[in-house]
Amino acid sequence: MEKTYTGEIRRINFLISEMESLYHLADLRLGISDSASLVLYALYDAGGQCPLADIYKNSGISKQTINSAIRGLEKEGLLYLAQYHGRAKKVVLTDKGNRFAQQTAARIRQAEQDAFASWTEEEVRTHIRLLEKYTECFRREIEKL
Repeated sequence: MEKTYTGEIRRINFLISEMESLYHLADLRLGISDSASLVLYALYDAGGQCPLADIYKNSGISKQTINSAIRGLEKEGLLYLAQYHGRAKKVVLTDKGNRFAQQTAARIRQAEQDAFASWTEEEVRTHIRLLEKYTECFRREIEKL
């Protein structure tokens, strides 16, 4: 008889939801929307500017939602769109946007850093390796659907 992993799958799905809830709580406490937070985090992580396509690809949410967040942040004077390569655009933080990213995205990054600080290097590597393995195996199974 084939082993089922119902309890393990349920636990993984709960933990993934809990992580998403923690990021949402951080965004609420920082006074920004989840989508704006994703854009600011991507820009902060990239040093203040990055191709728009990278934000789409790495955010995991729709282009429409990202575009809406960018328009809102642009209206607030926090970022602007610039020509990149050909028709491609890049998103660039303004000085005001850099200061705001320090108050928001940088604080989320620091919370992530502090959470990992209690782990050993081996625990961090193992966690990443297993997440990558599960993601790749799950991707292959989804492609079979």
